[in-house]
Amino acid sequence: MKLGELAATLGAELRGNAELEIIGVKGIEEAGAGEVTFVANPRYAGLARTTHAAAVLVEPGFQDLTTATLRIKNPYLAFSRALALYYKPMVYPPGIHPTAVIDPTAAIGEGAHIGAYVVIGANVQLGPHATLLPHVVIYPGVQAGSHLFAHAHAVVRESCALGDHVTLENGAIVGSDGFGFAKNEAGQWEKIPQSGPVKLGDRVDVQANACIDRATVGSTVIGDGAKIDNLVQIGHGSKVGENTLVCAQSGLAGSSVVGNNVILAGQTGIAGHCTVGDGVILTAQSAVSHDIPPGKMISGSPGLDNRVWLRAVAIFQRLPELFKRLDRLEKKVESRDSNKQVESREPETGATTTEGGGK
Repeated sequence: MKLGELAATLGAELRGNAELEIIGVKGIEEAGAGEVTFVANPRYAGLARTTHAAAVLVEPGFQDLTTATLRIKNPYLAFSRALALYYKPMVYPPGIHPTAVIDPTAAIGEGAHIGAYVVIGANVQLGPHATLLPHVVIYPGVQAGSHLFAHAHAVVRESCALGDHVTLENGAIVGSDGFGFAKNEAGQWEKIPQSGPVKLGDRVDVQANACIDRATVGSTVIGDGAKIDNLVQIGHGSKVGENTLVCAQSGLAGSSVVGNNVILAGQTGIAGHCTVGDGVILTAQSAVSHDIPPGKMISGSPGLDNRVWLRAVAIFQRLPELFKRLDRLEKKVESRDSNKQVESREPETGATTTEGGGK
């Protein structure tokens, strides 16, 4: 594909040679002749002047370069779409592997690819064009929409419901039992039945080894377009809103409510029964144990407003210096007080007179 064709396909303004032949897409430090790259983060703007790429996707107001540029409002998204033009994922043809075990009451939509050793339980309903790779297990009563893509060893537990275009990466578990136990009269923990299913909306991605627990009662709900990263734990009965990102190693305790368009960065935590409003950002390793109103950026543990947290961190870094200054001031004050006490104990000097004024 020529650079001019690529620009037209992406809807970008081209500044450069439209006849350049483009053979691929790569990162800015790896790209070479015939390849396109991008700059979306200002931190990498300097690399745009030294890259060996044939062209760079940049924002409309980006500085002029000797390298050709494709100028577009969202260069990162454009890079993704350009990559899709050159990278073609594996295609799995329709068919059922002879080692798959499918209950006769299951309904499999047209165009499905069912891989080796897949197990599909009773009364399962899979929409058209499902792809289940080896060792996927679908428990009884599951309902899934069209274009379910489950990678090897993904598991969907009993009675869960999945929307259209759901992707489950390797080892993802949807509908595992919630962590519910009650202590009995003998002081032992008794398991609380986890009766409620998980419901995934459309276009939900659940990455490798993430776990979404089923609910004690009711259901655990993941909204349309939500993305659940590797090693995430979603507690029983939680609600995650539309287009929310839950990044790696984050955890939601039971009955957490997370709004729409929220970003929970890596290793964040939300205590049970807390509500996080729409548009909230929790920066990496933040933890909250109280409700967060919409639109806030929260950092630290316990979670604080990001601006307050930044000031607190700046002070924290100065604590050793501040401690030394405080120590010197305390010693100075102690020395001054000690001198005053010595002065107050010294006898007064000067002439004295006898009673009556006589000699």
